[in-house]
Amino acid sequence: MKAAFITAPNNTTVMSAPEPQVGPNDVLIKVQAAGICGTDVHILKGEYEAKYPLIPGHEFSGEVAAVGADVANFRVGDRVTADPNTPCNRCYFCQRNEPNQCRDLGAIGVTRNGAFAEYVVAPEGNVFAIGNMAYKAAALIEPLACVVWGLKQVEIQAGDSVVIFGAGPMGCLLVQAVKRAGAARIVMVDQNTQRLKLAEQLGATEIVVADDQLDRKLFDLEHFGYDVVVDATGVPAVIQAMFAYAKPRAKVWIFGVAPAGARIEVVPYDIFRNDIKVIGSFAVNRTFPQSIALIQSGAIQVEPLISHQLPLDDFARGMELVQHDPARMKVQFALA
Repeated sequence: MKAAFITAPNNTTVMSAPEPQVGPNDVLIKVQAAGICGTDVHILKGEYEAKYPLIPGHEFSGEVAAVGADVANFRVGDRVTADPNTPCNRCYFCQRNEPNQCRDLGAIGVTRNGAFAEYVVAPEGNVFAIGNMAYKAAALIEPLACVVWGLKQVEIQAGDSVVIFGAGPMGCLLVQAVKRAGAARIVMVDQNTQRLKLAEQLGATEIVVADDQLDRKLFDLEHFGYDVVVDATGVPAVIQAMFAYAKPRAKVWIFGVAPAGARIEVVPYDIFRNDIKVIGSFAVNRTFPQSIALIQSGAIQVEPLISHQLPLDDFARGMELVQHDPARMKVQFALA
């Protein structure tokens, strides 16, 4: 099969590779669409827990090409996606039904070969039917499942004011999700006006261009700050600055993936004095069914977030777009 590899930090190639082996409880999926995530960029840069060479890609959909002898719920030809996370199901956290905190957590496209290839294999328990959903939309089920998991922890209240930093694909999913959860005011902040316009179309009530006058603009909108402050950039400087916009008793939601080892400065007294809650949300936690339902019902729109669909041979170009094109949104590889 054809597959895209990261062979070392900042080195990629597309070449032939053996099809993955199918175990008795596995499903072989012929990939139709696969999206680039910020995590893939961290892997490319050597900033994430991955070993090379690796076929990345953990946001994907496709058609069942083969099933293992013990697979009961899927047949060849079924249209599916898969949760990429593979917890051990034995450790302390798995036994507490907290698999995203598994001490031996694996992931398709991170610790094992993924979906930037013609075929990918997943355990049956990770596979979900997508019905008639378009493959390109279904490749965004995993990113939305990450948003749903965070939303469960943050618990948006009816009428909340929310400010979101970063109007990329994840930010635009967050806009829609917090609106559906009951937020009344949703302020989106970004440097790119094109992305801001899309965020506004998808539900942001105000958009703000991040520039030297950012503080004045944001506090003109909401004198005491916001009930929920969200980072969807992963930029440490942004995460450090976001605490300034939290009103007393606010929730600061760290959603973006900062480089491992990055540090920020906070004022502990302010967190204490103002009853600030700091919430992190990592990956997904049994939230694929909700994500599928949100897309199928039309409650969350995902196809407007797709700006590029490229052939797999353009793997290097796709990674460049994600890193250096400020206007791009979700970049996918179409393998159909």
